[in-house]
Amino acid sequence: MPPRKRRYSLRWTFERKLRADTPHFTLVAGVDEVGRGCWAGPVYAAAAILPDGFKHRHLNDSKVIPAECREELSHHLCTHPEVNWSIGIAEVVEIDLHNILRASLLAMRRAVEGLKMEPHLCLIDGNQKAGMRCQEIPIVDGDARCPSIAAASIIAKVARDRAMSDLAALYPAYSFENHKGYGTPEHQRALALHGPSPIHRKSFRPIRDLASAALANGEGDRELW
Repeated sequence: MPPRKRRYSLRWTFERKLRADTPHFTLVAGVDEVGRGCWAGPVYAAAAILPDGFKHRHLNDSKVIPAECREELSHHLCTHPEVNWSIGIAEVVEIDLHNILRASLLAMRRAVEGLKMEPHLCLIDGNQKAGMRCQEIPIVDGDARCPSIAAASIIAKVARDRAMSDLAALYPAYSFENHKGYGTPEHQRALALHGPSPIHRKSFRPIRDLASAALANGEGDRELW
């Protein structure tokens, strides 16, 4: 027998139960962030309100979907007339100022504030509330359980990947188009050779350690950021 094709699409069972528990909340947004663990670049968040029962064969956690499928689904979501979506960004300077957790929550709030309609309820991926004006329910692994959170994760992931590819043109020595700012061996080699760029997160330990090592080696006049 030929191998079965992998099924990506999420079911609405879990999210419908949550909605049934709060029937007076008719506008429900899924919210997720991308780029929290990166060493460089902004953190992105997205909010998405889907029509009940929305289906797409690839709708799932963005981390388990091939890149070409994410692109297709993000385009479908962002052009669908019944999908209300928005993106929020926290820049590197805000990450270094507030810390990555607070910056991620800030990006989430900005995403929700950018929606055309204010939601009654936000389903937040993770274990913390983001300080929204509306009711919030944090859901661990929400991007693998709730279609609306999965949609937000895909929109945020595709948008951030594109932004990092654009930044790669400004800082070609770091190959951001390949690793999107994560601490891969390729990224580590580029940092060791060139030092941090202006879009590296100075508050992150690997970047701080690199700066400390440069000073210890007498490279204090080297422009690290």
